[in-house]
Amino acid sequence: MSETDEGVSETDEGVPETDDEWRERLTETEYRILREAGTEPKFSGEYLEVDEDGVFTCAGCGAALFDTDQQFDSGHGWPSFFDVVEEGNVETRLDTSHGMRRTEVVCATCGGHLGHVFDDGPDPTGKRYCINSAALDFDAEESE
Repeated sequence: MSETDEGVSETDEGVPETDDEWRERLTETEYRILREAGTEPKFSGEYLEVDEDGVFTCAGCGAALFDTDQQFDSGHGWPSFFDVVEEGNVETRLDTSHGMRRTEVVCATCGGHLGHVFDDGPDPTGKRYCINSAALDFDAEESE
């Protein structure tokens, strides 16, 4: 276990161990989405339209999740991607909340709720990863 500059204890992977540590690390909105499986209002997210090249990372732990090359405008109101940066970076599980059957997407590193994935996306995967902006951070690629 290590300690960050803010004094939050973390596991070797940099992931908080307790609910209090998560609350210290995340904003109220990030906590509600990542730790309580909430969602942000349609068309409100910071990363709905990104014009720079870069990588979207988990706002909870910093794991690389999606690349701007995989982003597309789905018209559904949340950032959408047709694939992940690397297989194994996200996990999926059945979500039966709100009387629906959906496939939830979570960060494989910290277990944070990211959004849902649907089978109505573009080629080459046919997937639409519908992800909350508040669950993401963005690292723009620096031009050389």
